[in-house]
Amino acid sequence: MEAVATEAGVSKGAIFSHFTSKAGLFFAAYQAAARSFSKYLEAPPEALAGGFFATITYWLEHTPHLIQEDWVPYRVTLIGSYCSDLELRRAITQYLLREDPYGTRAFVQFGIERGEVRRDIDAKMIVSLVDWLMDRCQDAIVTEELDPGLFGYHTQSPEVRDLRVRQFIELLRSAIGRQ
Repeated sequence: MEAVATEAGVSKGAIFSHFTSKAGLFFAAYQAAARSFSKYLEAPPEALAGGFFATITYWLEHTPHLIQEDWVPYRVTLIGSYCSDLELRRAITQYLLREDPYGTRAFVQFGIERGEVRRDIDAKMIVSLVDWLMDRCQDAIVTEELDPGLFGYHTQSPEVRDLRVRQFIELLRSAIGRQ
């Protein structure tokens, strides 16, 4: 907190007064990090023209590149997802539901309107499923230095990595795609 106060040119008390706690400061950093990422519907026009699943494929294929560009915000969101206590995790979950920083609700609606996403399941359930699965899949892609895992961007051939992305998309399509 002292380093933050020094960098901001304010007293440590001012930081605590504004954020009330270290958790409050971290939560503000988490919100800023989440807002810094692109929304689903900000994919290039050619990805969007391919539809819902093509857009997801685009984001998965570009995950390593995006994370390299945004490595600080990405690590902040990783800490929030995996290294926070239950109270902070609850605040993060409520923020994600309330603010929808990745634009998942509009993206799912895009898929429904294109006739690619099921209408017989509550859209809120599909939004949650997409958020959860994409979050975990992207984490698996970029945290391989900790665990080579499924995607192995440094240990497996591009063909195997592409196969994994296609298989993920197929599983997602089988769960939420219109038949």
